[in-house]
Amino acid sequence: MTTAAEASELESRVGHYYQADDTYLVGHERVREFARAVQNYHPAHWDLPAAEKLGYSGLVAPLTFTSAPAMVCNQRMFESVVIGYDMYLQTEEVFEQHRPIVAGDLLHTDVELASVRRMAGRDLITVTNTFTDAAGERVHTLHTTVVGVTPEDVDPAIRAAVAGVMMHDVNMLGRDESHSDFKKAARPEAVVPIADGGMTRTPGSPSFEDVNVGDELPVHHGRLSRGDLVNYAGVAGDANPLHWDESIAKLAGQPDVIAHGMLTMGLGAGYAASWLGDPGAITRYAVRLSQPAIVSAAEGADIEYSGRIKSLDPETRTGVVIVAAKSGGRKIFGLATLHVRFS
Repeated sequence: MTTAAEASELESRVGHYYQADDTYLVGHERVREFARAVQNYHPAHWDLPAAEKLGYSGLVAPLTFTSAPAMVCNQRMFESVVIGYDMYLQTEEVFEQHRPIVAGDLLHTDVELASVRRMAGRDLITVTNTFTDAAGERVHTLHTTVVGVTPEDVDPAIRAAVAGVMMHDVNMLGRDESHSDFKKAARPEAVVPIADGGMTRTPGSPSFEDVNVGDELPVHHGRLSRGDLVNYAGVAGDANPLHWDESIAKLAGQPDVIAHGMLTMGLGAGYAASWLGDPGAITRYAVRLSQPAIVSAAEGADIEYSGRIKSLDPETRTGVVIVAAKSGGRKIFGLATLHVRFS
């Protein structure tokens, strides 16, 4: 388990902040590449006239698109700031879409160590990314919570095994050198305005008058193969071998290779966007993962998505949709909710 000294040192780093060194330009092909990786074929992600018909200036990035620039930005946080762990297991994600990101956006990405808390003998670590555009408005906020896994909780052979297969310039197991050079930096006090484009435009979603509490979304089945996992790993920048190396997955205590949590969330977001008709109609997407989807080399994985409208607010013409995901008889999502706007 994490020692008291390690826990105290990490807790003292809560609030540590930095901004990515460079900006991230959202391009048409990058949007299509990510949409393909999460099997999201909504026309607004692929066809410019279809996006323009919904009122967008460029192709619309899928809701979970921000996980890719966040992965690049967060690498240093998990290599040199979040200390004392041999690996991290994703457990919860919250996407706040203040306005849809579109091709042509120039994004500034930052990250902050938001919290460290202990639950059921495990350390839960949350980092928060904010994405601002060239106008200085925050367009997206992403909260990622992982479970820190200590060396005592994994097979000792995993360190050598990971070192043998990990891609260059990526350190999944934390740094080995002294932590004495750490200097905490705080988020600037300047107030960053939040873009309101996600709430002011009329969405291309169903009319509020045509939906009811309890309405069920049509069931959808998503298929994943090992090839899908490898493709997503490259597109999203997630180099964790748990998602493509069977021997590493088993050393980590998994029965086989597992799908990226972000990938299963991406499929879920696409499922909801297809039903809504407008990916920009989603303002918040929160997912608590329950079990990973196991992806065998022989059979792949089938993930069944379903949903229902939990609540509706006539004053704002908004609603909350619950999304369920199951694979191999197991619940993949412990709880997943979407806040959506109706026309």
